[in-house]
Amino acid sequence: MAVAALVMSGQPVIAQFAASGYALAVAAYLSVGMIRRLRSGHWGIDILAVTAIVSTVLVGEFIASMIIVLMMAGGTALEDYAAGRAKSELSALLARVPQTAHRERSGGAGNGTTQNGTQNGTAENGAHEDVAATDVLVGDILLVKPGEVVPLDGVLLSDAGTFDESSLTGESLPVERTAGEGIMSGSVNGEAAVRIRVTAVMEDSQYSRIVALVKEASESRAPMVRLADRYAIPFTAFAYALGAIAWIVSGSPTRFAEVLVVATPCPLLIAAPVAFLGGMSQAAKSGIIVKYAGVLEQLGRVRTAAFDKTGTLTYGRPSLVAIVTANSMGQDELLRLAGSAEQYSSHVLAASVMEAATSRDLRFETASEAMEHATHGVRAVFDGREVVVGKPSFVAEFAPGVVEADLASGQLAIYVGIGGVYVGALVMSDPLRAEARRTLAELSALGVTETVMLTGDALATARHIAAEAGLTDVRAECLPPDKVEAVKSLPRRPVMMVGDGVNDAPVLAVADVGIAMGARGSTAAGESADVVIILDDLSKAAHAVRIGQRTVRVAMESIWIGIVLSVGLMVAAAAGYVPAIAGALSQELVDLATILNALRALSPGRNVAPAKDQAEPSTSAITRTVLR
Repeated sequence: MAVAALVMSGQPVIAQFAASGYALAVAAYLSVGMIRRLRSGHWGIDILAVTAIVSTVLVGEFIASMIIVLMMAGGTALEDYAAGRAKSELSALLARVPQTAHRERSGGAGNGTTQNGTQNGTAENGAHEDVAATDVLVGDILLVKPGEVVPLDGVLLSDAGTFDESSLTGESLPVERTAGEGIMSGSVNGEAAVRIRVTAVMEDSQYSRIVALVKEASESRAPMVRLADRYAIPFTAFAYALGAIAWIVSGSPTRFAEVLVVATPCPLLIAAPVAFLGGMSQAAKSGIIVKYAGVLEQLGRVRTAAFDKTGTLTYGRPSLVAIVTANSMGQDELLRLAGSAEQYSSHVLAASVMEAATSRDLRFETASEAMEHATHGVRAVFDGREVVVGKPSFVAEFAPGVVEADLASGQLAIYVGIGGVYVGALVMSDPLRAEARRTLAELSALGVTETVMLTGDALATARHIAAEAGLTDVRAECLPPDKVEAVKSLPRRPVMMVGDGVNDAPVLAVADVGIAMGARGSTAAGESADVVIILDDLSKAAHAVRIGQRTVRVAMESIWIGIVLSVGLMVAAAAGYVPAIAGALSQELVDLATILNALRALSPGRNVAPAKDQAEPSTSAITRTVLR
């Protein structure tokens, strides 16, 4: 503005001196950053901007030098705007972190107040106090008012409640929860106040873990920035060579400056990171937290997908379908004693047995002695009576005469011995996820041609699930180190591993892309994974690959748009058709075009039509499955 005022007031010499001094100061500032990057091993293309500013000053095109400075500043402003818009989905989670909680004072619960009375009267009668969410302990009872964000993970104590989990899972419709069900922190309560019992402190709650992942994601540097820097070498060499040729042919150094003006590399510096931030934002909007921007490039190139079975390809929540008795013992008594023993087991099936017993209002006994035998079963003693639950071979050691049950497709059996006598088996089912076959078909359509199951289960069970899902390979009876070696040996890379349990943490860490499944996934799995899928939905794995491919495609398009337009202007400038001032102005339009194209990564693009589920396989074949 000062230079323009000086020119219009008839002071061109002072205007040129002021413009040149300011432009050279900006060039010096840019040179400092450029030298720092060169020292760290990163070749950047801002050397073209510095050279363009210096050359226009030297040939007296001070107006052009000011436009270049304005273009650099405008490009930075556009980058800030675009990056801020692209990260809006990520930062939305950060803005909603609960700071306070309404904690029930000691003695507030169980004071005879009805649920409605509690909901309607606690604020007035002082039954609750506002405390910092970080001060709440496990076991505390909280009141969550209508429209408030649930501050910590908990179990619903009220009869029922409605919660908006869209910011966590991407599910747009409110979900209904009943007493005893888990409530995730970060979900928004509905129209009625509810009471919850806290199950995790602030730093361990679901929302805090998501926030930590989002912060990590938003601070990462996109790999395409480095890729754009690699384009700098041929781009810079071409610009200098073309400018030198134009100078030699025309005999005018001004022509060299005109070429470098339109070679200013803002499109390469801005468009790629904006595209990757947009891709991360789109993923977060779908309930997929990408921890590092570089993961998106890996997702876009995935060629092999490996899956855990229980809790990933299957629901991981086996339910009781039948009780097979081998003597006169009643079914309820068998289930009650089995559930009593499973109290002392950490196996995933133990919770299912206990849940089945609880649903029948069966009371558990307290053991005088109990010991879990990892992967085999549990042994407990109740009033001198020994109860053994687990695999048939394990139960047979304490209770001879075990007879393996005939199992239908997708079923498994837990065997029970009581007092040295085999008494029967609990038949349970952990079916394939409804979306599993569709997900595998979508991955195949996206170019992921190799799909492998890695599981610790028996080979017969693994083969059945693999055939039902449409997997191309099966690795059964794998311990965690076996899974790691299996992923390392897979030839078609990059390899994506999808799992959900603590035992999956090592293989998630060693895979090219590790994806932790489900909001209830273990902390170990979430920390070691590159991607965390908040919603317990396997199809999100295919959606993550689709987002990665689209993001890389948009980033590369943006880079090449900038290169092609800049090269075209450079050739025109070398031929003398683009004066320095016009070139500087036209380069600003190139910046705008590439950034607007990069912002396309914020949109989902054209969705690939979901593949229809394949026909249900015949259930006439009987698979004899033995599982613990």
